[in-house]
Amino acid sequence: MIADGGYRGTGLVIPHRREPGQSELPAWKEDHNTSHRKVRARVEHAFARMKAWKILRDCRLQGDGVHYAMLGIARLHNLTLAG
Repeated sequence: MIADGGYRGTGLVIPHRREPGQSELPAWKEDHNTSHRKVRARVEHAFARMKAWKILRDCRLQGDGVHYAMLGIARLHNLTLAG
């Protein structure tokens, strides 16, 4: 599971940071951070999109409401793709 820098020490995959006194990261760490950013951006955009939908705002505190809302959204999405 990937996370941002706020989850240091949790065992999750987080971006690499420079150590004190280090001027720059090695190339492999920069490459890892780049791929990490791309994946996190897609996930964060998906979360933002779901939060914008009124159905998720209204049912998120109602037990299984989010589960059923997500099933409905996935179904509508698949129907749209099927044409």
